[in-house]
Amino acid sequence: MILEQIAADTRLRLIEEKKLVSPEEMKEKALALAADETFPFEKMLKEPGIHYICEVKKASPSKGLIAEDFPYLQIAKEYEAAGADAISCLTEPKYFLGKKEYLKAITDEVSIPVLRKDFTVDEYQIYEAKTLGAGVVLLICALLDTETIRSYIEICDRLGLSALVEVHDENEMDSAIKAGARVIGVNNRNLKDFTVDISNSTRLRSLAPENALFVAESGIKTAEDIQVLKDAGVNGVLIGETLMRSPEKAAMLAALNGGAL
Repeated sequence: MILEQIAADTRLRLIEEKKLVSPEEMKEKALALAADETFPFEKMLKEPGIHYICEVKKASPSKGLIAEDFPYLQIAKEYEAAGADAISCLTEPKYFLGKKEYLKAITDEVSIPVLRKDFTVDEYQIYEAKTLGAGVVLLICALLDTETIRSYIEICDRLGLSALVEVHDENEMDSAIKAGARVIGVNNRNLKDFTVDISNSTRLRSLAPENALFVAESGIKTAEDIQVLKDAGVNGVLIGETLMRSPEKAAMLAALNGGAL
């Protein structure tokens, strides 16, 4: 499965990265920043209404190259000006053509929370996310067992980071709940065949704890999709390709929101 291949390649990448900055040094740098703004992502999602997490993404395994021209900083600023509540930035280099430098540049320039969108397989990446200015990291239940997710959430808590715990089905939802996830994301994309069904979010929303913050991810294309998710009690929507392919991102974001943000 592509997810497992990405995870394997990520582990290989980390071996080289740790040679440049040791795990001890990375942890020390991150902990020194722990008193900075804490849990901005969760604070945002707790506000009334549905919130827009807009993704800066150059490519993906399912769609290939999405944006040949990729002024990532301009895109992030455009999202913020258009009323986005948070930004998601891909840092995985091989399959999504992401870079850590994109994340750092964006967090330096915008005032809204930024998600480090990567395939977390090592606590090193969590500490690194803090040093890059991220406010939230992605933990994928399909890659991590319950105990690992719990321990990673504890690291996030010490750093003032939020953990977006991503699930795809009922078993993964159960794992996220047992791990103590406060923010649960449902990926509407089936990672085995890449089909998309936003009803996955509405179906799994009913299984999440009442007090959990809930984010729907992937396949959200219309204002009607947004309304369905809003009616289901979703707190936030993560939108990538729909916005990345639009030449008028502010207008597309407004259209998704029914006319205005």
